[in-house]
Amino acid sequence: MAIQICIDIGGTFTDAAIVDKEGNLRIYKVSTTPDNYSDGIVNVLKLAADSSEKPLPEFMESCSSFIGGSLVHGTTISTNAMLEGKVAKVGLICTKGFRDMLLFREGYKENPHDFQVDYPEPFVPRYLTLPVTERINSEGGINIPLNEDEVRQAVRQFKEWNVEAIAVSLMWSVANPVHEQRIREIIKEEWPEVSYSISSEVNPIIREYRRTVSCCVDAALKPLVTGYVDSLRKRLEEIGYKGALGMLNSSGGVMSADEIITRPIYSINSGPALASVAGKEFGKRELNIENVLTVDMGGTSFDVSVITEGEIAVSREVKVGEELLGISKVDIRSVGAGGGSIAWVDPGGLIHVGPQSAGAVPGPACYGMGGEEPTVTDANLILGYFDPDYFLGGRIKLDKGLAEKAVDKIAKKLNLSLLEAAHAIYSTVNSNMYSAMYDVTVWQGIDPRGYLMVGGGGCAGAHSTAIADMLKISRVLIPKVAGGLSAVGGTVADLVAEYSVSHYTETRDFDYAGVKKTIDTLKRWATEFLDRSEVPPERRAIELTAEARYPYQVWELPVPITHLDLTTKEGLAEMVERFHDVHLKVFAIKEPEAYLECLFWRVRAVGRALYEVKFAEQKLHDEKPSSAALMGKRKVYFEKLRGTTETPIYLGSELYYGNKIAGPAIIEDETSTTVVPPGKKVSVTNYGSYLLESV
Repeated sequence: MAIQICIDIGGTFTDAAIVDKEGNLRIYKVSTTPDNYSDGIVNVLKLAADSSEKPLPEFMESCSSFIGGSLVHGTTISTNAMLEGKVAKVGLICTKGFRDMLLFREGYKENPHDFQVDYPEPFVPRYLTLPVTERINSEGGINIPLNEDEVRQAVRQFKEWNVEAIAVSLMWSVANPVHEQRIREIIKEEWPEVSYSISSEVNPIIREYRRTVSCCVDAALKPLVTGYVDSLRKRLEEIGYKGALGMLNSSGGVMSADEIITRPIYSINSGPALASVAGKEFGKRELNIENVLTVDMGGTSFDVSVITEGEIAVSREVKVGEELLGISKVDIRSVGAGGGSIAWVDPGGLIHVGPQSAGAVPGPACYGMGGEEPTVTDANLILGYFDPDYFLGGRIKLDKGLAEKAVDKIAKKLNLSLLEAAHAIYSTVNSNMYSAMYDVTVWQGIDPRGYLMVGGGGCAGAHSTAIADMLKISRVLIPKVAGGLSAVGGTVADLVAEYSVSHYTETRDFDYAGVKKTIDTLKRWATEFLDRSEVPPERRAIELTAEARYPYQVWELPVPITHLDLTTKEGLAEMVERFHDVHLKVFAIKEPEAYLECLFWRVRAVGRALYEVKFAEQKLHDEKPSSAALMGKRKVYFEKLRGTTETPIYLGSELYYGNKIAGPAIIEDETSTTVVPPGKKVSVTNYGSYLLESV
C-alpha cells in the first residue's frame, strides 16, 4: 500500500507524518541531529519502519513516487544558516554609484533615533560589493552601456578572493534585464563552476534594497541547499527510496527538489509555513470553520499564522534576522518561545524566557544530556503537566531532579518556591506567545474572538488554553497529531510556486497593453512550472493577484484578479472596486474617488495532489471514556486553584469520538500532552482531535 510521508526538521525534534490510503495518520519524533540533519531523517524513518513492522527498504519502497507514494521534506537549514551567518561567501555586482545599497537599506536602521543600537552590518561586506559601469533607466532604456571589461575584472577578483557565489543586482533591471543577463553570460565564460543569482529572476520588484538583498540571500544559500539536497538524495537512495523528492517551500506548498535548488530563498521558513496549511485543513474538516489561528509551539520557537475566510495570510514583509527579503510568503510571526527556551533573570530582577534555546543538544536539563539551564520543558515537568515516564511515549525518560535543580536557579534569584518559579516561567512564555498572537490579529484589525485556535507542536497542548484565554478565544482545537503539525501540513499541501513582476501603471491612465504582456508572462512561467512538475491539466490552477495602493501611500494591498479581463474598462473597474473593498476591510476606510497606483503583479501556480488525503474518521462512542483510558492520577499545579491537585491522567490512544472530559485533566499522547484546566471541558472529535471549550 502506497503511503505519503512528510518530514519536518525542527530545532529540537525531527518529525515525520505518515498517512496511508485509508487515512490512518501517524506522527513519529526523534531528536534533531544538528551535525548532520540527514541522520535525523533516517532515524525517524527507521522508527516509522519499525513501528509498521517492515524492513526499512520495503518501507521506503511503499512511499516511492513510482507506486503513488510521496516523500516530502521541510528543513530549517536555510533559516538557521541565515540566523547563524553560516552561508556561502557572496560577491555582489551592482551598478556604479549604488555600492552601499545593502548598508543604507530603507533608512539605514529601523529606529534612527535609538542611538544605543548599532547600524546593522550589510549582508554582503562592502569590499565584496563591486560596482560596474552601466545604467538602465526606469522606462527600460539604456542610458549607459554595460562595461564588460569591468564585469570580467570583478568576476576574476571574486575568484581570487575565493567567493563561493555571485549575486547580480543592477538598477532598474526590473524594467530591462538585458545587462544582468549579459553579466550572467560573462560569469559562465570566466568562471563556469561558480553558482550565481540575478535579481531580475529571483525577485523582480521595484524596491531596490529588497530586490538586492533577496538576490544575495538566494546566492548565499545556493551552495548550501544544493549540497544538502544532493547529499540527502544519495542517503535516501541508500535506504531504498526511489523517485522524486519533494521539498516544502515558504509559500505554503511543495515543489520538487530541483525547483528548490534553483530558488533556494523559498526554502526559508518552509516548515512553519506548512503548519498554517494543516491548521486550515483541520479547521475546515473538523468544524467547517474557515477563520483559524494556527499556533505551532515546538522545542525552539513559537510560530503563529492567520487564516481568514479560508485564505492563508501572505506578506512581502518577510524579515529573516535583520533583512527584509521582499518575497511573498506565508505571514508567520515567530518568537523564541519553545519547550527548550531558556529562562533567565536580568540585573533588574525581571524574568525572561528565550530567545536562547537549549535546542536538541544538550536540550532541557531534564533530558539528562548535559543541559543545566532552566527551560520551559523543565518548568512543565515540575508543574506536573508532563509525565517523566511517558515523554514521547516513554522513549525519553525525563529526570525531574535535574529539572528542579535547574529551575531552582530562578527560584533563588526571585525568592520564590520551586513551584512558583516554574509557574513564573510558564506564565512568562505564555505572555511572549500572547504578544506574537496580538501582533498578527489585533494590530492587523482582526478580532481573534471570532477565530478557532488550532494548536500544534509538542508543547502547544500545555499552553494553548492559557494564551487563548488571554485573547478571549472561546474554542481551541488540539489535533491528536499536534506534535507534528507542520509535517501533517506537508501531506495535504498542494504543489505551489509563486512568481512576481513589477510593472507600474495608474488606473487613470491604465497601460492595458503593458499589463496584458505582464500577465501573459506570469501565466507562461506558471504553466512552465506545472509542465516541469508533470501536473495534469485537470489538476492545475493559476491564481493572479495585483498589488495596488492609493496615491502617496507607502505600501500596497493585494487584490485577486484571476478571472478579470484587464484588457477592458469593465475588468479594470471591477479590480478597482475590489481594491476599495480590501482597503475598507484592512483599514476601515476607503476612497472611492481616488485612482490607484498598481506596482506588482503576482501569479500562484497550483498543482492539486493526484491522491486526495482523507483522514480516517471514528465511530461515535459514549460520552464517558472507557476505563482503559484512565491511566491514574498525579499532582498537577493550576493557577486557578492556587496550588496542586490530584488530577486524572488519560491515555489519548484510548479516547474516541464522542468522549467528553471535564477539567482539571491531562491527556497524554505519544508526541504531545494536552492540559485541560479547571473550568474547561474537552470533547473528542470525529477525527480524534481535542476540542477545548469553557464549561
